[in-house]
Amino acid sequence: MEPLTIAVPDDVLDDLTTRLARTRWPDALPGTGWDYGVDLGYLRELATYWEHAFDWRAREAALNRWPHYLAGTDCGRIHFVLEPGKGPDPVPLLLLHGWPSSYVQMLKIIPPLTDPAAHGGDAAESFTVVAASLPGYGFSDRPTAPGMSVARMASCFHTLMTEVLGFQRYAVRGSDLGAGVVSQLGLSHPEALIGIHTGGTNPWLGEVPDDLSEAEREFVANAQRWARDEMAYAMEQTTKPQTLAYGLNDSPVGLAAWIVEKFRRWSDCDGDVERSFTKDELLTNLATTCWLFRAFGEAARADFEDHMLRPDSRAGGGGPWSPLS
Repeated sequence: MEPLTIAVPDDVLDDLTTRLARTRWPDALPGTGWDYGVDLGYLRELATYWEHAFDWRAREAALNRWPHYLAGTDCGRIHFVLEPGKGPDPVPLLLLHGWPSSYVQMLKIIPPLTDPAAHGGDAAESFTVVAASLPGYGFSDRPTAPGMSVARMASCFHTLMTEVLGFQRYAVRGSDLGAGVVSQLGLSHPEALIGIHTGGTNPWLGEVPDDLSEAEREFVANAQRWARDEMAYAMEQTTKPQTLAYGLNDSPVGLAAWIVEKFRRWSDCDGDVERSFTKDELLTNLATTCWLFRAFGEAARADFEDHMLRPDSRAGGGGPWSPLS
């Protein structure tokens, strides 16, 4: 286990600025807005902000105020933020993101979790938080061989929590792909878990029973609608991730379009993504998760690994097979 200081080389930032300036923009039908995908006007606005106003060095300094670490596991080095709890007996809590998220989105909730007394809560309910980056995301090592399924990730995160950090038992929360890891932890290491919380535990629907309640029928209809309208991205990422990687690893605007559309559709923003996320938040997540570390291909391959190569590991927990995660 070693401390990490984020320091992106200047030439990487210069390359990003050059690529943004040289974007070859497509046409869009007048008056269609977001109906056909990302709104051209908004994406131009975001790209202009990214090129001329977004201050990565300021964001980098803010991120470095958190205690970052790297620890070796069978999945390579895992990046995490470790913030001790300030109560009498803090509960160890592992936080795992999904796609297209990153550990950055979890930083806001760390202060009330670690120091509830300072936020109107009870100090006895504090947590020691481990906010980690999945393999291939952010500052975690990228996989160099096939086989990085959620089952393997779960084993590596259990090693991190028990052997590296020394916790005998811990709680864990995950969403999307992270929820798949959480479910695997529950299956493989139940004795070590105080509790689990997932943000997506719905597998693809198979045979539907005839005796569903009204609420269950509504759930099934919503799941089918979601799969029809919102899951095209997952079909591509879980079957042909390398094909996407060529374009999205080369074009920052292409990457922004692919990801920002999801932030808008999946958040309670009422059609205005910046009601939920500022431009700085969107771009910090984009920069940290994918662009600066050329990580889109690795992140998408994690979907492929679990969906195509190891279907036995899909134990009903999150991930791209989950229409409502």
